[in-house]
Amino acid sequence: MQVYLADANTDLSAIAEVLLQLRTQYTAKSIVAQIKKQQAQGYQLAYVQKDQQILGVAGFIVGEKLAWGKYLYIDDLVTNQNYRSTGVGTLLINWFKNYCQQMGCEQLHLDSGIQKFAAHRFYLTNRFNIASHHFSITNIGQD
Repeated sequence: MQVYLADANTDLSAIAEVLLQLRTQYTAKSIVAQIKKQQAQGYQLAYVQKDQQILGVAGFIVGEKLAWGKYLYIDDLVTNQNYRSTGVGTLLINWFKNYCQQMGCEQLHLDSGIQKFAAHRFYLTNRFNIASHHFSITNIGQD
């Protein structure tokens, strides 16, 4: 297993197929269009591949904030359902820790849905802290 960074030559369709396991509101076509739109704004994709199979995918951004300094934020992290509990997620997290150091990031962040208990155990095992509550208002203008 090896982690790769997607570039302009990367075929996004196989990566999108795995991302659809997390982001089910998209179709294969619409998720590729959304990825490309976000890539124009700095979104990047790291993926684990072995024997031409995509085992896991993580979408992320590198940014800077007053509160965090330079940081890496993982927007989307999913292990292909056929390869869960095989070390793919840990490989990605360890890759991110190293990538953060290479990029001069001071912090690594992500959010996880409150109902995703297995994911929470995984993040805590991989040395993440529950540092805050994330609040949101969705459907602005539809009140």
